[in-house]
Amino acid sequence: MKAVIMAGGEGSRLRPLTATAPKPMLPVGNVPMLAHVLELLKKHGFDEVIITVAFMANAIRTYFGDGSEFGIRISYANEDSPLGTAGSVGNCREQLDSTFLVISGDVITDINLTDLLRFHADNRAVATIALKSMENPLEFGIVTTNEDGTVGRFLEKPTWGQVFSDTINTGIYVLEPEIFQYIPEGKVLDFSQDVFPRMIDDSISIHALVCDGYWEDVGTLEAYLRAHHDLLSYKVELAIPGFMVDKGIYVGDGTEIHPSATLEGPIIIGDNCRIGAEVRIKPFSVIGSNTRISKSAEIDRSVIHENVYIGEAGKIRGTVIGKACDLRRSVHTEDGVVFGADCYVGDGAQIFSNVKVYPSKTVQSGATVLTSIVWESKGTRSVFSASGVSGIANVDIGPELALRLAMAFGSTLKPGATITTSRDSSRAARVLKRALMVGLNAVGVDVADLEVASLPALRFHVRNTPSKGGIAVGLDPNDPESIIIRFIDEVGIDLDEASQRKIERALAREDFRNVLSSEIGEIEFPARNTEFYTQSLLEQAELIQIRKRNFKLVIDYGYGVSSYILPSVLSKLGGDILGINPFSSTKRMVEADVVANMKRLSELVVTSRSDFGIFLDPTGERITLVDRSGRELSGYEAQVVFSRLEAQANRAAQIVIPVGSPRAVTQAIKRFGASAFLSKRGSSGITEAVIWQNGGADFAAGTYGNFVFPKFLPGFDGCAALVQLLSLLAVTNLDLSDVVNEIDPIRVVHDSVSTPWESKGIVMRIMLENLGDVDPILIDGICVDEEHGWYLVVPDPVDPVTHIWAEEESELDSIATVGRLRERISAIVRDSGASRS
Repeated sequence: MKAVIMAGGEGSRLRPLTATAPKPMLPVGNVPMLAHVLELLKKHGFDEVIITVAFMANAIRTYFGDGSEFGIRISYANEDSPLGTAGSVGNCREQLDSTFLVISGDVITDINLTDLLRFHADNRAVATIALKSMENPLEFGIVTTNEDGTVGRFLEKPTWGQVFSDTINTGIYVLEPEIFQYIPEGKVLDFSQDVFPRMIDDSISIHALVCDGYWEDVGTLEAYLRAHHDLLSYKVELAIPGFMVDKGIYVGDGTEIHPSATLEGPIIIGDNCRIGAEVRIKPFSVIGSNTRISKSAEIDRSVIHENVYIGEAGKIRGTVIGKACDLRRSVHTEDGVVFGADCYVGDGAQIFSNVKVYPSKTVQSGATVLTSIVWESKGTRSVFSASGVSGIANVDIGPELALRLAMAFGSTLKPGATITTSRDSSRAARVLKRALMVGLNAVGVDVADLEVASLPALRFHVRNTPSKGGIAVGLDPNDPESIIIRFIDEVGIDLDEASQRKIERALAREDFRNVLSSEIGEIEFPARNTEFYTQSLLEQAELIQIRKRNFKLVIDYGYGVSSYILPSVLSKLGGDILGINPFSSTKRMVEADVVANMKRLSELVVTSRSDFGIFLDPTGERITLVDRSGRELSGYEAQVVFSRLEAQANRAAQIVIPVGSPRAVTQAIKRFGASAFLSKRGSSGITEAVIWQNGGADFAAGTYGNFVFPKFLPGFDGCAALVQLLSLLAVTNLDLSDVVNEIDPIRVVHDSVSTPWESKGIVMRIMLENLGDVDPILIDGICVDEEHGWYLVVPDPVDPVTHIWAEEESELDSIATVGRLRERISAIVRDSGASRS
C-alpha cells in the first residue's frame, strides 16, 4: 500500500522556527512531525511512501534517506514551484497505479487509517475524505455531508455566519488513480477548492468518514505548544522516546540528572542531556537531546530543541527555543516567546511575552526586549574577549571553531612558521588543542607542542625560541564549564587588538591559506623546556640570600599545572616547604571549594608557624598571599606589597601599574624614589606598557595578584612572583607581615551600570564634557585624580556595562562618589534611550 506525504510547505506562520527548517521537520516530543506520520502509516500497513518536497528539501532527504532506517520505502517528488495540494499529488501520478492515501507531513494525528481504508473500499469510492468534529472550525475547511455519507459542500475558512457544520477537512484522503483525470499535469490545483468540487459537479460521489481519533494541524506557534501539551496529556497515541523513570517523566539514553534536581511530570528529556543541581523542570516541558541546563534554572511549560544551553538561574516560561541556542546566566523569558535557531542571549536579559527572536540573533547582557527581533542584532559579539577566545566548552567553542580559528591565525603567518601550543590537564582542552594543531598544520604552519604546561611556560618557550607565537588552552578558573584559548605573539605577550581583528576578519571570510600536501605543517615535541624555564628563573633569584633566610612556606598548587614546575624550583631555594593539592587534576580543580581551601591554607600557615602562604591559580599566572597571622591579602594589598618591596630594593625602578590602582601603591613607590607609570587596566594593556615603556620597565603590578618581571618574562607568572617575593624579602630583610601592617588603608569601591552598546559612546562623551576645567587622565576610560581622591569610569569591552571605581579619604565617601557617578550615568542612558525612541 502506498501513501503520499505532502511536505513542501514553508510554514510561514511558524516562523522563526521554520526560518531554518521545513515545517514537517519541527520536533514534537523530540521527534520530527514527519517521523510521527511515517510511524502512523507503518502501523496501518503502508510499506511505500512518496514524500513531496519543495522548501528546504535537502533537510528532509538527508534525515529520512530511502527509509531503510525507518522500516519503510521512501521516494521523493520535488516541486520546483508550488503546485497546490492536488497538483503536488499529481506530480507523483506515474508511481500511483492503485489505491493510495494522501496525508500532510505537518499534522499530529492518531486517526485509524485502517478504518478509513475499509470505509473507502466498502463504498467503492473514487475519493474518501477523513473528517473531524472541531469545536472551533473557523481556521479549517468545513465539509457538509449528505444523508448517504457523501460530501455535499466544501467551504474554506468560513465566518461564523457561514458555519453549517462542525466537521472539518483533515487533509487525509484515500484516492483511486482515476482522480488524475481531474488533475492536469503542471497545474496549480487544490483538492477542496478545485478537484473535489469539479467531481461533484460531474456527479462523481466523494465519500467522507467522521473519525474519532486525535488530529491537530500544527500550523501556528500556539498549535505547536498545544500539540506538546496534548502529547503529554495522552490525548494522542504517539510513541514518546525515552524511558519512563517515574509517572509521566520520560528520560533519554545517556542523560545525567543531578540528585538535587526536581522533575515534575509530565515532561520529556532527550538523550545525552545534562540537568544541573537544583534545576526545576515543571510539567508540560520538553527538553531536546544534548541540552545542558545549569544550576538553579527553572523550565516551565516550554519546548526546548536540541543542543541548547540554559545558564545558571535561568527562568524559562511558556517559551519555544530553537536548536543550538545559548541562553546565559539569569535569562528570563515570558509566555509566548520564541527563539529561532542559533540565538545568543547574554546574562540577565529579560524577554517579554510574545517576542519572537529570529535565527542567529544576539541579545545583549542585561537587555530588556519588548518587541520582536527580526533583522537587527541587539548586541555585538566579537570572537576575542579581554582574556582571549572564551566560552562554554562544546557550546560556544567546539573542535570545529577551534580548527577554523587556528587556520585563520596560521594564515596570518608565513608558511613554515612555528607556533607553540600547550594545555591544562582537562579533557576539553586536550580535544580543542588537537583541533587547533590540525588547523595550524593545514595552512602550512609547524607546531611545537609542550603538551601539558602552564601559560608562563608557554610564554617562556615562545620568547626564547624561533617560534612566531603560541596558543594555550585551558579551563576558566572562575567557570569550570568554560574554556579559554589564549593567543600569544612572538614576544610572549597576548596578541594586540590589531592582530586579533586580523584573525577575526580571516575567520569571518574563511580566508584560509591553501597549501600543497608537501607543505602541510609538522608537529614536534620540544624537550627540556621545563628545565630551561627553571634554570632561567633561578638565574633571576637572589639564591644566597634566600637560602640564608631559610623561609618556611605553605603552598597551595590549586591542582594546576604549576605543580609540574615549581617543586624543582623550590628544591634549589632551600627552606621548609609544605605543599598542598600538589598535582594537576581537572576533576579536583572543578570540584574545589576555593573559599574552604583558602581557609585551610590560612590555618596551616598559622599552625605551622610559616612565614607566609601562597595560592597559585590553576593557570599559573596569579597568586594569593596569606601572611603569618593567617590574613588573606586582597589583590590591592598584594599590589602594594610588591610595589613597595621592588621600590625599596631598586630605588631607580620604573614600575607599571594600571590606572585605577589605590593611592597606597603610588605612595609606596614614591616613598623610596622609584617611578610609577600608568597603563590600561586589562592584562594586555599592562604587558604592552611593560614592553613599550621608555628604557624598559623593571616591574608591573596588576590589581588581581598578577605581576610581571620583564627581565625574566614580559607576562604574568605566579612562579616568578613567588621567587621574586622571596628574593625581595631576603634582600630587604623584611617579613611579609611587617610590610602588610605598614600598608595605608585602601578604600577603593567598585560598581557597574548597565549600559546598552549604543549608549556607551554617548555616556563617555557627556561625562567628559561635564568635567569643565578638570584635566582628566585618558589612558583607559576617564580618570579624574584630585587631592581628596580619584574616580575612574571605563566602558566594558565585552559586556554592555560601564565600570566605576572610586577612592576617597573614607570608605563612606568612596561609596558616595560611586553612587553619584552611577546616578549620572543612568540618567545619560535613560535620556539617550528616550531620544532614540
